[in-house]
Amino acid sequence: MGIDLNKPIMKPVETFNDQLIGMLRSEEGEVLHAYQDSLGFWTIGVGRLIDRRKGGGISPKESDYLLQNDIENIRLSLAVALPWYDDLDDARKAVIVSMAFQMGVAGLMGFKNTLAMIERGEYESAADGMMNSLWAKQTPSRAKRHAEQMRTGEWYEY
Repeated sequence: MGIDLNKPIMKPVETFNDQLIGMLRSEEGEVLHAYQDSLGFWTIGVGRLIDRRKGGGISPKESDYLLQNDIENIRLSLAVALPWYDDLDDARKAVIVSMAFQMGVAGLMGFKNTLAMIERGEYESAADGMMNSLWAKQTPSRAKRHAEQMRTGEWYEY
């Protein structure tokens, strides 16, 4: 006996939530960046109102989810772009993640000399390189904190 290959395969029964999600995605569409809806209000995803003028926004739990997701994506990108990144202590890894978070991994990669110094363990020189950058001029307080954390390998008190 065996499986009858001519018999149609049954589709799993969809739950109410599955059907509702399908309906809402069909009706609302799904846009994976901020956009203005037909009334001019800022929206994301599947019709999610985020415009403060209309009472929109996200919850702290949603913000945390987005942050965790962003951190994971950056860390995965850094592991590819900087194979030595995982060998650093946590305090120095955090500096590199924070810089990539602020300016993107591509922006961080512009710090060629500084990154080479970090790879070689020349943290004092790397910290000096960080402070001698346009980034440090644009965000001096952040740069000072990060340079000190890079220099010492000790977490700054945030």
